[in-house]
Amino acid sequence: MPKIDFKHLTFIRNEQPLLDDISWQVDEGQHWGILGLNGAGKSLLLQMITGALWPSAGTRNVLGEILGKTSVPDLQRRIGWVSAAIQGKFYASDPIEDIVLSGKFASIGLYQHYDRALLEQAKHHLSSLGISHLIGAPFRQLSQGEKQLVMIARALMADPEIMILDEPCTGLDLFAREEFLHRISALQYAEHPPTFIYVTHHTEELLPFFDHLLLLKKGKVYASGPRKQVFTEDNLAAFYEKPITIYPFTEARQIVLPK
Repeated sequence: MPKIDFKHLTFIRNEQPLLDDISWQVDEGQHWGILGLNGAGKSLLLQMITGALWPSAGTRNVLGEILGKTSVPDLQRRIGWVSAAIQGKFYASDPIEDIVLSGKFASIGLYQHYDRALLEQAKHHLSSLGISHLIGAPFRQLSQGEKQLVMIARALMADPEIMILDEPCTGLDLFAREEFLHRISALQYAEHPPTFIYVTHHTEELLPFFDHLLLLKKGKVYASGPRKQVFTEDNLAAFYEKPITIYPFTEARQIVLPK
């Protein structure tokens, strides 16, 4: 059964179609990168996955649940979300393990009772991401890169079946970005890794295990499928409507630059 199955999804606001006839399927074992310029509809598409937004037309099946016939809060607990935008919702004085624990309950802030086993699980995720030395520190003391690693640990608390990474490297310097991507790459080797959805403007962030690509343009699917078929110079030049060149960035990653 597909992890995500959208059929003819349309979202209209002020009589304008912001998502237009989106059909997209993410199968078991696939990991997807999503590319699109500002205003392409990427954020709207992500909200359709979590049920935070309701389509004007079309059907959505996420993790075997048909949106409209299932509990949205229960579904959201099965989906991890990592974004720089989420960081600002937490109190700067919160200890980072409390922020991580809140991921178990899909809440902003920790209001629920938890036992020692859950606390140890939170500490384990922080340790696995290389930031155990920060346990007990208030969120405000962390660098931007460290805060993003806390967001990953928080998302992992719910053992998510889908992990959405929404422009997660925003605000990171070169070294923090590479450290962050290194930690993301390691997650693919977990015993039961989630399906990863990675949204970015920067193709050099697309790690090799993102084996499928969705190109979103003006609310429509421009192209989707295996990365080797979609990520070509001719295809991307037509997508961006400008001449581009693809250069090696590392041995297994590529960067797209204007000519």
